[in-house]
Amino acid sequence: MANEQTVLQFPLFSSSSSSSLSAKVHPLVVFNICDCYVRRPDQAERVIGTLLGSILPDGTVDIRNSYAVPHSESSDQVALDIDYHHNMLISHQKVNPKEVIVGWYSTGLGVTGGSALIHEFYSREVPNPVHLTVDTGFRNGEGTIKAYVSVNLSLGDRQLAAQFQEIPLDLRMVEAEQVGFDILKPTAVDKIPTDLEGMEASLERLLALIDDVYKYVDNVVEGHIAPDNSIGRFISDTLASVPKIPPAAFDKLVNDSLQDHLLLLYLSSITRTQLSLAEKLNTAAQIL
Repeated sequence: MANEQTVLQFPLFSSSSSSSLSAKVHPLVVFNICDCYVRRPDQAERVIGTLLGSILPDGTVDIRNSYAVPHSESSDQVALDIDYHHNMLISHQKVNPKEVIVGWYSTGLGVTGGSALIHEFYSREVPNPVHLTVDTGFRNGEGTIKAYVSVNLSLGDRQLAAQFQEIPLDLRMVEAEQVGFDILKPTAVDKIPTDLEGMEASLERLLALIDDVYKYVDNVVEGHIAPDNSIGRFISDTLASVPKIPPAAFDKLVNDSLQDHLLLLYLSSITRTQLSLAEKLNTAAQIL
């Protein structure tokens, strides 16, 4: 008589769905999570919260907003303020009715023992929630951001446990958002850069990218590397999208914009001075 063997396996539906699932997170979510981490209670080691967004037609989880949820945790249990979570959800949906719960987040590197308990709660709120982890410590000057889904591990027909499986995550930023994200990486920042300093950093990054493209084109022309048609079309489309403006007209546009910016700074400075003077006069009048 042949020996019967019990197969330890992942359910087919969970495995296939998690392998094709991906997520996209907006920079606002990352900034919000970092802000909540800075404002966390002194005794809290990490911050957790709810992710809001929608499911795109191609199945991608689009994470557009978030809010922190008060909690306390120990080695064997986690307590969430469920009433606060539901009240915040109702408030957010009054402003953005199309945003629904798509998962939850936590600060730190990777998943922890209590993550399974929290994920189980969010699994009752929404099917197949996404777990987002954000390294707010920015170790080695890099912010590690990962997304996971839970995959059930079963023994025959019996479910034993759940395993977190990483899924592809897309984090895209425009230049202004990239400047803000780069400020978060250093452990200490003397001051937030001004608009002109931010523009200078963006131009330096743009010049570095142009230099990389220039070197690539030279290497292709000289035969050092094989040409790639897709890259060539991308470069061609990029050059075609640049408006043809004479240098004199371009300089005038930049100078006009700079003068407008300096005028706003001057007017705001005058306004602050007038408010300060009015406050001092009002104080002096009350004393007299």
